[in-house]
This record gives sequence, structure tokens and C-alpha cells, in this order.
Amino acid sequence: MLFVPNSLVLQMSLQQYNEFMSTANVVTGTTDAEMVQRVGSRIAIAVETFYRNNGMEAELRNFNWSFSLVENPSVNAFAMPGGKVVIYTGLLPVTQTEEALAVVVGHEIAHIIAHHASERVSQQLALQGVGVLGSALLGNSQRAQIGMAVFGLGAQYGIMLPFSRQQEHEADEIGLVVMALAGYDPRAAVPFWTRMMQMGSGGNIPAFLSTHPSDAARIAHIERIMPYALSFYVGAGIQNTTTEPIRTSVNIPRSDNVATSSEWSF
Repeated sequence: MLFVPNSLVLQMSLQQYNEFMSTANVVTGTTDAEMVQRVGSRIAIAVETFYRNNGMEAELRNFNWSFSLVENPSVNAFAMPGGKVVIYTGLLPVTQTEEALAVVVGHEIAHIIAHHASERVSQQLALQGVGVLGSALLGNSQRAQIGMAVFGLGAQYGIMLPFSRQQEHEADEIGLVVMALAGYDPRAAVPFWTRMMQMGSGGNIPAFLSTHPSDAARIAHIERIMPYALSFYVGAGIQNTTTEPIRTSVNIPRSDNVATSSEWSF
């Protein structure tokens, strides 16, 4: 169920991203900021290499990657349509290592390339009775409805629409593979998510788990798919990405006119 025009989603997401960044305290020139840039760039290159090597170049026009570190104590991160990824400084004490940060970035990028936000927005709009929307038919009121559905106006940044368990599991699957393609060991995922679980055990649930509970089922699922993710990992550096399509519970979709989407939080 994907009927939100790509051009509209990208336009609105860029506007929201620019508004957020205009007031954010962006960290630059530090070791942590350079790590965020390095991890994001490596995974983005791996994704683009995979797409080119597998005849999916059309997807690349949707990406204009940007990876930023923002001073904020919240344990959070978000990604926007088109490839804008923001990491909060409050998340770094939990990731602890570069490979654990790659777990987060891979998970966010997975939501982007799997069009999860577009799916959720389409479902919400259908439930609201908006119906199938064409860009030429969108009036101001309908644009406002889409804006509320996509960005949750009035909500804190980082608390976008909750994703289904299926989408969360798919993002874990794809995220592990793309980090492996970028030369990061996917086995860093289990210790990271274990630390996240421990943070929430005292009732102080991290922001990006507030709408996406992380429990033993998530870790068990990651452990089940780990052998497959490891098949893409042969050491540091971008891997040989000429391969069969990544197998997930729902394969990465090919799309010509479907919005490239993301979630705002885990």
C-alpha cells in the first residue's frame, strides 16, 4: 500500500529536516563527529555499490546522503527520506564502538531503502479515508493531513510513526546485511541491543524505544539471522556486492515512483 507521491514526501521531509537542522547544535570537527561521518559514508557507499551491481540504479536518484551528529542528551537517532541521518550525542555512550554505531546507522538506512515510512503513512491515510492520492489532486487540507501523518506535527523530533514488528525485524535484517557489506562485523548487534534492553529495565526507556519496544524476541531474531548476515562479511572494507537480492522477510522492493522513506526513531 504505497500511494504517497515520492516528490511530495521528499519535499516535505527536506523542509522538516532543514527546520530541525537550523536550530540544532551540530557537532563538527570532533572524533565522534568524524566517526558518524565515516560510518554513514561507508554504509551508504556499500548500499549504492550493491544497487549498481544488481541493476537497481534507478533507486539511487532518491539518495542525497548526509550524516550529522547533534548535541542532545536523548538516546536517539533518526533518518529522513532521501538519506538524511542524524545521531544524537546521547546515543554514543550506548553504542560505545564504531561497529555498534554501524548497527544503528544500518538499521536506519534499512528503513529508508525498504520504504517503511511510506507504507505506514499510506496505511494511516487509508484509515483516515483520504484514499489514493495523486500529486495533481492534493489540496491544502490533504497536504496538511499528509504532513501530520508523516511528521507527527506537534510531536518531539525522533518520535515518528511507530513501525510494525514486521518492519522492525526487516530493518534489523537489512541493517545487518548492509553494515556487513560495508565491512562492519554484524555480531556487534547483539551486545548493542542487550545494552539497550538494560537501559530500559529500570523504567527509563530510551526515546527511540518508546514506540518500538525492544525485547528478547528482537535479539533472538537477530541471532537467528546472524549466519546469513555473516555470509556478507569478509573483513574490513566494502565487500563484493554483486550477489543475489538480499533475502529478508520481505525483500527490498524495487520502485520507480514510490517514496524513499525512513523512520524518525528506532
